[in-house]
Amino acid sequence: MPSLSESNRHFDSASRVLPLGVTSNFRYWCPSSTLYVDRGRGAYVWDVDDNRYIDYRLGFGPIILGHSDERVDRAVIEAILHGGQTFGLSLPLEQRVAGQIAAMVPSVEMVRFANSGTEATMHALRLARAYTGRDKVVMFEGQYHGLHDQVMFTPMVRNDWMTSCRRSPVASPVCSGIPQALQELLVMLPYNDPETLERTMRQRGHDVAAIIVEPVLGNCGGITPQSGWLETVRAVCDEYGIVMIMDEVKTGFRLARGGAQEVYGVQADLATFAKALGNGYPVAAFGGRREIMELIGNGVAHGGTYCGNRVGMAAASATLEVLQTTPALETIAARGRALQSAISDVLNRFGLPHTIVGHPSLFTFWLTESPPADFRDWLRADHTTYERIIQAMNRRGVLPDPDMREPWFIAESHSEDDVARTASVLEDAVADVLGRRPADRHLASWFRPANRLKRSTAA
Repeated sequence: MPSLSESNRHFDSASRVLPLGVTSNFRYWCPSSTLYVDRGRGAYVWDVDDNRYIDYRLGFGPIILGHSDERVDRAVIEAILHGGQTFGLSLPLEQRVAGQIAAMVPSVEMVRFANSGTEATMHALRLARAYTGRDKVVMFEGQYHGLHDQVMFTPMVRNDWMTSCRRSPVASPVCSGIPQALQELLVMLPYNDPETLERTMRQRGHDVAAIIVEPVLGNCGGITPQSGWLETVRAVCDEYGIVMIMDEVKTGFRLARGGAQEVYGVQADLATFAKALGNGYPVAAFGGRREIMELIGNGVAHGGTYCGNRVGMAAASATLEVLQTTPALETIAARGRALQSAISDVLNRFGLPHTIVGHPSLFTFWLTESPPADFRDWLRADHTTYERIIQAMNRRGVLPDPDMREPWFIAESHSEDDVARTASVLEDAVADVLGRRPADRHLASWFRPANRLKRSTAA
């Protein structure tokens, strides 16, 4: 068990000035386990006790290349030294980044910048309402669209079971402080359920301004769309004059250069981006069809003191250039597939029924035999055992998020040795949780790159 004495000391002092001792609720693990980070480099982070971790949280996904990537940091440093960051005026660099996004994502004809995914989805919804003259919004169970009041609703759940039926789900506020009136503007439906979507839109489609959809359920470990699902969303939007908003805050520039829209071949009317856009620097964007975007400034407000600041724009430009001109995403996908295979091999050796969920760059494993399709499946998975395994991995220096909602993220800087180390730690963690070893104790040697090469050559 690594020492967390410095993290614990920081927690005690921080709790006097920060609620829960943190700046985001999601960073609080408990008084004795909340980590405080000292630094990050490549695929690793070090806490204030100087414990090193292989990082699969990656700041909840922004770190697409690796912590402190020299190509991005160099561009940011040059931007800082150029003189000034925020002016309340425009920078030529904004045009460059907008052009890069438009070149990579064919559905995006015009762009506006923001500072977070929350801001991006908030502005996209406002724009959709202005364009359609309607108020209601459809979102899907288990999706996450940020922390503004309009989208902070969740399916009604008690004791890990749904309290409403699939045919007519009931949404409830995520927390206190959400106005009751906003619930009347929201239609919540199951994900990956074309029949329910089509039936509901026949009844209510002419009142709906937007359907906002995460192409991949990023807050359910990365559940992917079933064949025809996103196509159905697109068709329903076309039929009823609804704006289709693709929330690509997690998937944009990560699944492919053109994001999920490229992978799944469905184009949205508006799309939101953040996370991988700046490799960890705070920057976000929303964009889409010219006809809709041109309402901004023509009756629709958008702004922000820090929108388009020089640091964020420099980071985004450098990150997008790397993603566009190098095989970074191919490296990420290859490493992700290797890790998926390694995880599956470990769990198979323990006889644990499981399924790998998600894209190679954004995925997790579920301790269940049936591939999940939606949030309701997520509720039925074995959360307790999963979380115990991940906590045991954390203690051994491998850092996926212990919350089963969060996927494992892969960066370009993750190496084959990291995959090997992760497989070895996973074996030890599962053995710790189950109280037994697999039949073959030489698992870790299989994942060492040199041994893989020897075995493949011998074969």
